[in-house]
Amino acid sequence: MPRVFIHPFAVPADAIDVYGHVNNLEYLRWMQDAATAHSEAQGWTLARYLELGAGWFVRSHSIQYLRPAYAGDPIMLLTWVSGFDRRTSPRKYLFWRRSDRKVLAQAETLWAFVDFRTGRGVAIPPEVEAAFEVVPADEDVLRAVRTEPAEA
Repeated sequence: MPRVFIHPFAVPADAIDVYGHVNNLEYLRWMQDAATAHSEAQGWTLARYLELGAGWFVRSHSIQYLRPAYAGDPIMLLTWVSGFDRRTSPRKYLFWRRSDRKVLAQAETLWAFVDFRTGRGVAIPPEVEAAFEVVPADEDVLRAVRTEPAEA
């Protein structure tokens, strides 16, 4: 069970905007992809959420862009759950370019647990919460990134 899920990818050419760097909408797409992959790795697939009749919906996103990313850049997208409330859970993200050890962006999504039938928020079931280890301090993740060797 990874505390911090790592979603590596290379920036595709179609993610580039008219300014020559990654379009901001791509970051949102990648955040959703990484969150979904992390959930699947923890045993919570879409099929399992459908069977439960409830799952995660985005309540809000926040992204701080620090440096641009370009086509072909090797990105390590790290994501982790930073807490749980009764019906919501904040998830954090770190976009890191391993080749030069630079953090490109930091982000957070507040996810709400919602009943699919009613569209209303519901309590997060204990079995869902138990699948994700909380990483309360961003510094733990940043420390691990800073000590990771750069690509050769």
